[in-house]
Amino acid sequence: MIRLQKLLSQAGVASRRAAETLITEGRVSVNGKMVLELGTKADPATDEIRVDGRRLKQTQETRRYILLYKPKGFVTTRNDPQRRRTVMDLLGEVKEYVYPVGRLDYDTEGLLLMTNDGELAAALTHPSHEVPRTYEALLAGMPDEDALERLRRGIPLDGRRTGAADVELLTPPKRDMDGVIRITIREGRNRQVRRMCEAIGHPVQKLARTRFGPIGDKRLKPGYWRELTPAEIKTLKALANRPRAPRPRSAGASRPSATPR
Repeated sequence: MIRLQKLLSQAGVASRRAAETLITEGRVSVNGKMVLELGTKADPATDEIRVDGRRLKQTQETRRYILLYKPKGFVTTRNDPQRRRTVMDLLGEVKEYVYPVGRLDYDTEGLLLMTNDGELAAALTHPSHEVPRTYEALLAGMPDEDALERLRRGIPLDGRRTGAADVELLTPPKRDMDGVIRITIREGRNRQVRRMCEAIGHPVQKLARTRFGPIGDKRLKPGYWRELTPAEIKTLKALANRPRAPRPRSAGASRPSATPR
């Protein structure tokens, strides 16, 4: 007998953390009965396990590693109670049970990894790995150097300062223009980039993620996707397997969450 969240992860349905969410949301059943307790165990050889009504296969599905350009106006989830369009609507040809690696919010566009490799997804979204995410943001107004330096040092959000960020102004620093910045963060608090820019007085008008870790693709258009190359997959796995960064010990240190925006 094996814990359900481990079974789901081994089958490529979700990372263990995401599998726990599937269970508590009532989306997993064993032998026709909904399961809500995280300690529940099952035998994949004898029990009928279903996720969202789809039976869990005993054999491992083909691993899929997909790079999707999420357009604005899509939800980064497999199912949405409000019946909004989800990223799954863009992957009609994909038969495997893939899911997003992290999140992009409804109003943000850009590159999103999709996979059924639970171990890789869990490693890439674990805060201790500090996987960089790069965004380009159109701001309201032109930030001066002091404002940009505040972003680089970190912004207090919810009682703790964000980690250091790489920030570059991409437009000429003219007062009568709106500025475009490139910002790389290594944590993923809720709507983090938007909230950081609001804190310096320059709200985001448009936001796009251009890189996730080492993966980028300027040619990929909104709504389209492609398979990762073997070299890209190898690079991601190397990133996921590197030693984890030690947790900060000071009370004011940043402790990132695992859901990028």
